[in-house]
Amino acid sequence: MKRNIVITGGAGFIGSHVVRLFVNKYPGYNIINLDKLTYAGNLANLKDVEDKPNYKFVKMDICDFDAFFKLMQDEKVDGIIHLAAESHVDRSIKDPFTFAKTNVMGTLALLQAAKLYWESLPEKYEGKRFYHISTDEVYGALSMNHPEGIEPPFKTVASSEGHKAYGDDFFYETTKYNPHSPYSASKASSDHFVRAYHDTYGMPTIVTNCSNNYGPYQFPEKLIPLFINNIRNRKPLPVYGKGENVRDWLYVEDHARAIDVIFHEGKVAETYNIGGFNEWKNIDLIKVMIKTVDKILGNPEDHSLDLITYVTDRLGHDARYAIDSTKLQKDLGWEPSLQFEEGIEKTVRWYLDNQEWMDSITSGEYEKYYADMYKER
Repeated sequence: MKRNIVITGGAGFIGSHVVRLFVNKYPGYNIINLDKLTYAGNLANLKDVEDKPNYKFVKMDICDFDAFFKLMQDEKVDGIIHLAAESHVDRSIKDPFTFAKTNVMGTLALLQAAKLYWESLPEKYEGKRFYHISTDEVYGALSMNHPEGIEPPFKTVASSEGHKAYGDDFFYETTKYNPHSPYSASKASSDHFVRAYHDTYGMPTIVTNCSNNYGPYQFPEKLIPLFINNIRNRKPLPVYGKGENVRDWLYVEDHARAIDVIFHEGKVAETYNIGGFNEWKNIDLIKVMIKTVDKILGNPEDHSLDLITYVTDRLGHDARYAIDSTKLQKDLGWEPSLQFEEGIEKTVRWYLDNQEWMDSITSGEYEKYYADMYKER
């Protein structure tokens, strides 16, 4: 079956992995990568597919309703996978307006353009799909409670044998929204708009909420690539508070596989949580990275532990996130493929083997290279 699919934010971290997967796996699809190329968008992430006949890049702001509506008409779009977003919590604390504009109004512009175009067709919504990718941060924070006298991790997660949890509660698809940062508040609002377009207009929508991703091509403002680069260059590793905050980590290619199966097989109007059953305290994760980087670089064991620098905690820093992915596993057969230690070594090796990519970002050269290559439609 031929399909015309727009993937927004396709030059970003997760988006580039989704674009690559769809372009390579579905040669009969037309994949349109729509990205504004803000600081976090980098077309070098997709150099291996940029010449494929079923791939097209369009530089566009998702807030531009008129341009996107025209693109829907010109390309006869029948599927939208929406990843474009401002996503860094620290930036949202400093500049909440940008997050509200992009994440809320941008999503609304896409929804309204899709609605108007699809409703103009004889078949209307038949065979169409609007898939919105969100975050576990919309749920707020989980407790780190555990039985007295027993130190976490203490509980085996039944649906993922061998993984441990730092508490006895998890984020489920039915968990009440309780966002604590401007970033998570903007994503929560966009989630509600997507669901409202199904409930009000009958648009075939799906929402997924995913845990922290890691892997190749992540912009180095995020913890894992930032710290890999800092360890390599003997720079400080700033740790918020005592490093006790817990996050659930998922390898990015596993997330892309989940997006693939949900887009094709997920039920309309459903929500699916995507997580790795893979909880780590920040400080423990950092020590694993130090051990891995030092080993690969041939440094003595614990050589870089002295780089850890504790800094004032982030405002509104949630204590713990933990996703329960049982619904996705049972209904659609997806599960994560990598244990964290395996995934982190694969990730570290990629960044150390691709210093040109990393250096072009830290120097700003990547933005200059693409600045005039594409003009917004």
